[in-house]
Amino acid sequence: MAITQAMCTSFKVALLNGEMDFSSDTSQVFKIALFTSAATLDASTTAYSTTNEVTGTGYTAGGNTLVISTNPTDGGSGTTAYLGFSNTTWTHATITARGALIYKADGVTDPAVAVLDFGADKTSTAGDFQVQFPTADATNAIVRIATP
Repeated sequence: MAITQAMCTSFKVALLNGEMDFSSDTSQVFKIALFTSAATLDASTTAYSTTNEVTGTGYTAGGNTLVISTNPTDGGSGTTAYLGFSNTTWTHATITARGALIYKADGVTDPAVAVLDFGADKTSTAGDFQVQFPTADATNAIVRIATP
């Protein structure tokens, strides 16, 4: 089993098909779910699933709803489009996670957006478990589309 950080290929197709909207359609909700080291998540992941999702005190299946902190922009870069999310926290949590999946919570297919690899198991014991997103810019944003 392995978790490999990637923007999901099915997400790229959904973008081209106009199925994802991060700014104007407030009916679209994006979530982040945490997974154990037993999970297999990578660019081929197509949807959220509870298989090998974290369980424990302070964590609810499906994860947290994400807040978009930076609407889609090119930030003046001219070659890269990106968006940003606010950090998200599970409070008073006793959990161990190896990675995460960002997905569109549509209640039907829950399509995948991106896989996050934490690099190692991260644990909280009756404390806060926080996912901190990088700076939303053309170089660092977790969701960005760049010219090669």
